[in-house]
Amino acid sequence: MTANATAICNSFKIELLKGFHAFNSDFRTADTFKAALYTQNQGMGAGTTAYTTAGEVSGSGYTAGGVPVTFVAPALSGGSSAVTTPTANIVFPAITIASPFDCALVYNASQGNRAVGVYAFAAQSINNADMTLIVPADGQGQALVEID
Repeated sequence: MTANATAICNSFKIELLKGFHAFNSDFRTADTFKAALYTQNQGMGAGTTAYTTAGEVSGSGYTAGGVPVTFVAPALSGGSSAVTTPTANIVFPAITIASPFDCALVYNASQGNRAVGVYAFAAQSINNADMTLIVPADGQGQALVEID
């Protein structure tokens, strides 16, 4: 397989226009989003369309499907970018993962596990510790989800 790569998923861009994803409750109940961790070389990236257990990490303390992610209300930033980012860092508490992993998939658990984005980082393993993904500021050029 190929290396995992950071990208907003192409399917997500189309699904936004079709009304699949609700990041807050302005017009309907907000969807439930989650983040799951994946081992190296799973080919995760722009072409990823949905959460899958294939290549997902496993180990002590890790729950298949990952952890919930709550987003701030989407907003316009810099005059032309629609942005949103999680309200807090994404934490996988007290996990042990022996196989090297290097990406997280954020997906919409309320809408058929449709993919939002893949976020790659340096490969690592972890032994009975919290795995914390530091989320970026909510603004143009840095938000976790940005549509230009």
